[in-house]
Amino acid sequence: MERLRLPPGGAAAVDEYLEYRRYKQHKTDFETIPQQRPIDLPCRVTGCQCRAYLFVPLNGTQPIRCRCKHFADQHSPAPGFTCNACSKCSGFHSSFTCACGQPAYAHDTVVETKQERMAQGKPVGQDVPYAAMGGLTGFSSLAEGYMRLDDSGIVGTSSQDSSLRRPDEDDMTFFERRYQERVKMEKAAKMKGKSLLPSTTKPS
Repeated sequence: MERLRLPPGGAAAVDEYLEYRRYKQHKTDFETIPQQRPIDLPCRVTGCQCRAYLFVPLNGTQPIRCRCKHFADQHSPAPGFTCNACSKCSGFHSSFTCACGQPAYAHDTVVETKQERMAQGKPVGQDVPYAAMGGLTGFSSLAEGYMRLDDSGIVGTSSQDSSLRRPDEDDMTFFERRYQERVKMEKAAKMKGKSLLPSTTKPS
């Protein structure tokens, strides 16, 4: 048996490829965009019970675990996602927290068109050379926004965002500044909420 040697960073590329391969097992190209919402990406694998593609995040390059301590691929792909490795688990549920600060279970996999996302002021990727790529413009498209090394996270800025942007401010600087402003406002609101609470005094 021959050993496979990977260059530095090679293992991450293999993980990204495996994630992409799982994604491509589902229908991602449509001659006409379905009218129903949400848009489902049905599985193409014969006999598979999954209803539609469902993204499960990674913790760096490692798969996340369910509260039962088993991985997502040890759970049934059928709705309910019961564990195949233990009997105590009622379905895949991970408390892993992603970069946005919310746990994985608070996220949904949503498929939207470029036009729908732009109308909502959400980031969009570049147009792809052929439909079979789905929305992926490269392996980096699978990473969370702040980890991407390519420009696959083009942001359609709304007119409100444009009015807030400073002259000669690039996207990264603008969004970082806006994020820091939001964090400050949330902290101030939290502190204000604490100061409104009645103080308790101990009887002497």
